[in-house]
Amino acid sequence: MFKPACRFPLSMLSCVLVCLLLLTPAAPAESAGTPTSVSSAPAASLAVVAPTISAGYTFTCGIRTDGTLVCWGDNRSGQSTPPTGTFTQVSSGLSHSCAIRTDGTLACWGYNPSGATTAPDGTFIQVSAGDDTTCGVRTNGTLACWGFNNFGQATPPNGMFTQVSTGDVHSCGVQTNGTLACWGLNNYGQATPPSGSFTQVSVGTYYSCAIRTDATVVCWVYTVGGDGPPPAGTFHQITVGGSEACGVKTDGSVACWSAQGTPPTPEGTFTQVSAGGAHSCGVKTDGTLACWGTDNSYGQATPPAGSFGRIIVSAGEYYSCELRIDGTLACWGDNVNGRAAPPGGTFTQLSAGGSHACGRRTDGALACWGSDSAGQSSPPSGAFAQVSAGGTHTCGLRFDGALACWGDDRIGQATPPGGTFIQISAGANHTCGLRVDGSVTCWGDGQQGQATPPAGAFTQIAAGGFHTCGIRANGTLVCWGENGAGQSTPPVGAFSQITAGAYHTCGLRSDGTLACWGGNNYGQASPIPQATFTQISAGWYHTCGIKTDGTLICWGYDITIGLTAPLITSSPPPSPAARGMAYGHTFSASGSPPPTFSLTAGVLPSGLALTADGRLSGTPTTPGTYGGIVVTAGNGIVPAATQAFTITVTPDFRLYLPSALHESAL
Repeated sequence: MFKPACRFPLSMLSCVLVCLLLLTPAAPAESAGTPTSVSSAPAASLAVVAPTISAGYTFTCGIRTDGTLVCWGDNRSGQSTPPTGTFTQVSSGLSHSCAIRTDGTLACWGYNPSGATTAPDGTFIQVSAGDDTTCGVRTNGTLACWGFNNFGQATPPNGMFTQVSTGDVHSCGVQTNGTLACWGLNNYGQATPPSGSFTQVSVGTYYSCAIRTDATVVCWVYTVGGDGPPPAGTFHQITVGGSEACGVKTDGSVACWSAQGTPPTPEGTFTQVSAGGAHSCGVKTDGTLACWGTDNSYGQATPPAGSFGRIIVSAGEYYSCELRIDGTLACWGDNVNGRAAPPGGTFTQLSAGGSHACGRRTDGALACWGSDSAGQSSPPSGAFAQVSAGGTHTCGLRFDGALACWGDDRIGQATPPGGTFIQISAGANHTCGLRVDGSVTCWGDGQQGQATPPAGAFTQIAAGGFHTCGIRANGTLVCWGENGAGQSTPPVGAFSQITAGAYHTCGLRSDGTLACWGGNNYGQASPIPQATFTQISAGWYHTCGIKTDGTLICWGYDITIGLTAPLITSSPPPSPAARGMAYGHTFSASGSPPPTFSLTAGVLPSGLALTADGRLSGTPTTPGTYGGIVVTAGNGIVPAATQAFTITVTPDFRLYLPSALHESAL
């Protein structure tokens, strides 16, 4: 097996739990005394992105919207032949990959001379594939490593971790208190990390980078020629590869750096980026992939078509909102005060509250809509990592870990404490925050005990109507506060996400199944759909979830009136098209929420591209007949609509001109 000598790592970014993009707390009712939804706010990390794409040395793997894996590039060791099933995270290394299934177990494939693909039993929340070593964070927060261990890189320390990154000769992890720990070969100081508090680390051979809680990047390295320092600015994700390091800035743009200067970077906004051997790939905010770099010898920088990433849902009072793959928003249900009429633009996070909702735009700025009776829809300026809409107040988490709250403050629910936090959740009239060390602090209404959290470390919290719940590092649940409907009596077992409604609570188990408990007067807690899910959100008297196949389902109080599956209403694109001539067609479809369009089968003629809003345009460059093309219109409501067609590109547009024009053209 060819083993390159490279300065940057072969391990790619991996993350902890569910990313902040997967949702934040949503919330309660407009009236201060009548709570509504408080959906969960995942993530034990300030802004770590859950990877749906991972670039290995000469290959790349990604998770499609339906949870299935696809790999492309070098396949000499089977590293581009992934297993079947549905997955939540993937990490690609030198010549092998590992991924977490929806039930939390691991699947690894590819080159295995040292046991790097021989994964241990148990459930995991994150995995990182390095050179010939792999490490993962178990659901109880402890680390497990396997594979090549000649320098101790597969012998992790004890303790609780939120994220791990495995390189060539050493590994590093973020501990639950935010500090870094590294182990393995330390001949150049690569296993001696800087002090401070961090949210993510990415490890290379002798070069590593980490994001501090203020969202700035620090790197430590030894090389003969010297390595370029990271750029200024704030980042929500970084990755170190074989020839460059890259990161997604808080405004969604990509920045890359290397010892040779500033490499070219793609335009547009991204949710995640992964650096491989000599190529990098990223997921754009519209769910499509972009790859770049100096090596495409195996096709590793030629990504497939289709959508990557996930749909996110947030259940509010008598309405719900959806963050679509292309970053746009759609809401449905009761539209009092305009709460179900979101603004345009692209977003990375969403929180539906009582009679208002808020979203985080790709540049980190906040936008809120709906009722502004107490100023809850008038957010402050600046960039935020997360926002949570409560009953009649809202709170946001800035990239430096500080909190800001606005709106109704009659019970102190909008007066946050000082300190550094990694997650915020706004309830009906109280708010809770998760600190860097895993402890919980709550403020505001505490008459039912909802603002008096237990001691100990947590990885996620969700504030509901008059109760609050949290997930401990071992995946077990703890709830406190009002319990008249049993909403604070959680079941046993390991969970990856928690969401608290007004009088009921739901949790996503490590195997992707659901458990709900508490108030059930409208069927919001039982019966629950028999399916596996990637995300769940509890509203006032209803619950919504995203299934592993990417479809949306809601149950309980019927706010789904007006929800309809897509139906394509436009004719198929015209054929033939002519080489060198501009071509255009617009797809249209009915459905609520409004559907988006994607290419799900076949290949478009070179020079043509399809946008999420249904515009097929460009100038064909290669003659031929392109059959089996399928465009799908989807909005999360099943079934999706499809349209199959063929486009023939002729070699000379003059062949299709009227004879008189043909002669004049000659």
